[in-house]
Amino acid sequence: MAFTDALFEGCATRMTIPAKLDISRMSAAPSTIVRPMPSPETPAISAAGRPTLDVAVVMRRERLHGPSSHWQPWRWTLDSVVPDEPGFGTEPRLLHDDEGEQRWLHPGFQVELFRDEAEGYHLNATTPTPCWFVLWRMDEVATLGPEPIPRPVVVTLSYYEAGRWLDAQETVEQVPAPSEVIDWVRVFVDEHYVIEPKRRRRPESFRSLVDRFGNAASVTTEKKRGRGAGDV
Repeated sequence: MAFTDALFEGCATRMTIPAKLDISRMSAAPSTIVRPMPSPETPAISAAGRPTLDVAVVMRRERLHGPSSHWQPWRWTLDSVVPDEPGFGTEPRLLHDDEGEQRWLHPGFQVELFRDEAEGYHLNATTPTPCWFVLWRMDEVATLGPEPIPRPVVVTLSYYEAGRWLDAQETVEQVPAPSEVIDWVRVFVDEHYVIEPKRRRRPESFRSLVDRFGNAASVTTEKKRGRGAGDV
């Protein structure tokens, strides 16, 4: 892959406790924001028959300090991934806003587990700090406030999928995933991930020769003789 293990760096320091969210403007009860994810014993299943989790993403705008703050006073970053709830609605909403930071909740994301991503889940689940990976993009124009806000696009638990997004020059951030989610992933990995044995590569000298048309070709050391002046 074109990306490095730095994809996982910072997970431990980026962890934000969902209970910090200001829910005073939300119709859902406080307990819903910290409801545990489904356990491996009671997984949710998508319409396509794949294990799935419904999640919401919280993006945070924080004030910058230092010389760079003169031309960029704020920056956006991924705050957390939390269980989705019907009370969150379907549209982004402002959770918190003060002089130091701003938080927006983006509901309605579904994380599905795919068999062909099993190795990517395995690599994530076996790291010291497994993560959620979130691809997000900035709005080009302001639609929900006086300024554009970031929009999460997709959430995954696959290391490889996140790497493909980075290879495509997308913005990808990560936050730690809770232990019950990783247990859920491990159950899927144990069932579907098979380590393929390394095959010994056949030396080039043993490969059959073919011509440019794909027909079998042969090699000879006999010197070819052309028709010369002495030939009759």
